[in-house]
Amino acid sequence: MKFETLNLSQDMLNNLEEIGYVKMTEVQARALPLILEDKDVVAQAKTGSGKTAAFGIGLLEKLNVKKFQPQSLVLCPTRELADQVAKEIRLLARATHNVKVLTLCGGAAFGPQLDSLRHGAHIVVGTCGRILKHLKKDSLSLKELDILVLDEADRMLDMGFSDEINEIFTFCKKRKQTLLFSATYTDEVKDIANSLTNEAVFIKTESSEATNKIKERFYEVGDKFTAIIKILSNFELENAIIFTNTKVEADELAQKLQNAKIDALAIHGDMEQYDRNDVLVQFANKSCPILIATDVAARGLDIKELSMVINYDLPHTKEIYTHRIGRTGRAGCDGLAFTTFGGFQRDKVDEYKDGTREFGDINELRNIEGFTMKPKFFTLVI
Repeated sequence: MKFETLNLSQDMLNNLEEIGYVKMTEVQARALPLILEDKDVVAQAKTGSGKTAAFGIGLLEKLNVKKFQPQSLVLCPTRELADQVAKEIRLLARATHNVKVLTLCGGAAFGPQLDSLRHGAHIVVGTCGRILKHLKKDSLSLKELDILVLDEADRMLDMGFSDEINEIFTFCKKRKQTLLFSATYTDEVKDIANSLTNEAVFIKTESSEATNKIKERFYEVGDKFTAIIKILSNFELENAIIFTNTKVEADELAQKLQNAKIDALAIHGDMEQYDRNDVLVQFANKSCPILIATDVAARGLDIKELSMVINYDLPHTKEIYTHRIGRTGRAGCDGLAFTTFGGFQRDKVDEYKDGTREFGDINELRNIEGFTMKPKFFTLVI
């Protein structure tokens, strides 16, 4: 289904064609018509499904640029995701004159955000904590808000932002459109969707199932680090994200890989924002092939072609597992997802056993002496 079948402005259609958006993804084809009809929407769609464009086009098509007040608010779980969402909305808004998209996130100085708010904004994208802080200080008003978007709602709830979301909702005017996007649809997501939306249309895309074109394999291992080296050396790959459950493990694993002459960088919530941005830029530009990440820090990272995801630690929940491996195998590409676990975790691993996942023997992989991984490029971050 093409974008031209929708009742979009010609300027928007021209811009979409220029940036290479011709055929809609499933979530766009199903959600956009409803969004344009002012309906509340709850959509289950995994990361990389094109959901940002789905709600981004809707926000822009309904925007009154002459009214220089926040008309749309997009809530995101992390700063990185908020930055990427704002970037894509700005790209979609190129053909619309004088649209101001403002990002409000923690980890950035409060003063410059105040100055930006004084000059006005049409669309605000941000994290719950910082948005709520501005609302309580009366530096941000949602009295003219027409659309509220919760992007990756399940992750916001996993991170404990339920109370903040509900409190932000009280600052909005009663009559508005609410859009909720989530990779998983847990009972908690269902509850908040029911409380925040009005007669919402529920959409579940086929691509929300994480098994599409992703080869999943589990290995029971004694030494996880040795297993990681085997996995990296036995499969041709350009890049990989290795997930750990703790910040300490992320730092330790990155250092051990570097000592083994495998270029790796860690990213987690204890790092300064500048350092996190530095790591993300290097990984995105293929200046570092391996990223070691905690779930929170990696949220919002958008790598179009990711060769492999490795779970160094078994995820706490199956929903987190779905989020992790959904970063590979995007846009029709094949993906690889490996999970290492100890013998004491066998009972928990049983939850993952189905007809699509393989359980292999790590000893079947070759021992490749002298294996190293070095970047193809170098990026200087100024």
